[in-house]
Amino acid sequence: MSSAPAPQTSGSEEDAQLMMDERKRKRMLSNRESARRSRMRKQQHLDDLMSQVALLKEENSQISMQINLFTQQYVRLESENTVLRTQLMELTDRLRSLNSLLHLVEELSGMSMDIPEIPDPFLKPWQVPCPAQPIVASAEMFQW
Repeated sequence: MSSAPAPQTSGSEEDAQLMMDERKRKRMLSNRESARRSRMRKQQHLDDLMSQVALLKEENSQISMQINLFTQQYVRLESENTVLRTQLMELTDRLRSLNSLLHLVEELSGMSMDIPEIPDPFLKPWQVPCPAQPIVASAEMFQW
């Protein structure tokens, strides 16, 4: 096996080839650095997104807990409201019975009695049936 002699090139061609090789090497280094920076940006973006996901999951968990608390309070208040409505209907029926009895006594005795009309609380729910009594409220009533 004999080695073929290297082709003879002039000095300017050799210099041009060396310059091309140097440019190619610099371009490769530049591309590598650019790719490294791109990977770092992608990793940073991924880290930011993961942090955001964790934050949103925590917020979601807190909101879910609040919803559960409010739902429990709503159910409790709705139950209390049902009891109060039932009591109101029962007391209204009793008052009607008493008024009926008073009307009967008025008729039989011939005496004139001032028997007040019974307001229907379901027709006017915000109208206080007995305005002579003050309504007492405290800040604790509205705290959850």
